[in-house]
Amino acid sequence: MFIFQVLSSHLSGSNMGTHKLEMAFIFVVTYLCFMAPVHQAALQNVTISDLSYKNIDFAMNLYRKISSYHDKNVFFSPLSISTSFAALLMASGGETHQEILKGLNLDQLQVADQPELIPRLFQLLQETIAQNGSLKVEQSMALFIRQQFEVDKEFEDKMRTFFHADVKTVDFADTVESVIYINDYIRQKTEDKIVDMISTLDESTQLLLINSIFFRGAWQIPFDADLTRDRAFYIDNYNIMQVPMMLKEDKFYTMEDILLGVKVLKLPYQQGVSMLIVLPNKGIDYTVIDDEITAEKFLSWVKLLRKTRLEVSMPKIKMEQEYSLHNILPGMGMTSLFDTSANLTRLSKDSGLKLSEVLHKAVVEVDETGTTAAASTTIGIIPYSLPKMFTINRPFFFFIYHEDTNCVLFMGRVIDPSKK
Repeated sequence: MFIFQVLSSHLSGSNMGTHKLEMAFIFVVTYLCFMAPVHQAALQNVTISDLSYKNIDFAMNLYRKISSYHDKNVFFSPLSISTSFAALLMASGGETHQEILKGLNLDQLQVADQPELIPRLFQLLQETIAQNGSLKVEQSMALFIRQQFEVDKEFEDKMRTFFHADVKTVDFADTVESVIYINDYIRQKTEDKIVDMISTLDESTQLLLINSIFFRGAWQIPFDADLTRDRAFYIDNYNIMQVPMMLKEDKFYTMEDILLGVKVLKLPYQQGVSMLIVLPNKGIDYTVIDDEITAEKFLSWVKLLRKTRLEVSMPKIKMEQEYSLHNILPGMGMTSLFDTSANLTRLSKDSGLKLSEVLHKAVVEVDETGTTAAASTTIGIIPYSLPKMFTINRPFFFFIYHEDTNCVLFMGRVIDPSKK
């Protein structure tokens, strides 16, 4: 979940009008969970495909930044984050606008005389993913506005048009009631998966923008709960954990990237969404794989998957991850957003606006029935029949993606499945 918070430091007395109104934003992106059927959506046009392609590379760029801080589990929603910043694109201008485009890896999709192109692409992508009512992949956005704060009418209209945003007025001066009200909104949108997202609010908050994505997916072929047993998971050569390992046998799509040294397995949910697992071979350090996963690589894996009978063994997963992206995004080129040079004049005529904080929280749970969660050229990549066993008992990557658009909804890295 992203929370975009605008703060205002007011000057009392008659001189208030002569000073610039100083504001800050907190942008919080909220993830949701998965566990329901999904329907295949037809790809409307190549530009949606282009957006999905760019979003994969953005996801990997962000993942590499996050993983550089630690060697622990990672989980986030690149779609939720990029959608939130697509909304911020509509509020920005000048250098700030260009930095956001480059940070999201979308600068090549920008057309000078079509400023609404990228927001419309996100709108079409969302409609494509959710065009069938049986597909439980939902995105929502809400704009909470202080009663006295004047948001640019054009920006507000575009928020409704492209993101179907709820626009609500809030008395931020009453911080206690505001926290309760906003947390309740988030809780409802995430079906109780994310609660108490906000603990405090500055009473000078002017605006809060929240984006959420929810997926609930039931496995097309469930694991047999009766076969789940504690088995060894090799974090590294020196750390071995006993974790609940699920088991099922059937025909699955798989392939091996020999040059990279990974095996790839596709585990489908019902109707159009799948989990793609990337398992480094024994003796291959997963950190070596980090730098090699690109959109081109990801799509080549998907293209070369071949069906074979396998016995699949994988750990149950339950993770809750939070990230302070304001510490990470400047390293991806988004710098002016966080200082006084920020250009957010399309959001409001009030000056002194800047982005103060970017928070991201993601939740995922993978069990026998399904998942709940409030990527070079083909050279050297060949499909082949794997042995009977596909045992996921060492650190691995996973991607939850919409098959028709190849849009990555969530991605993660599991180092220790026993850790949340």
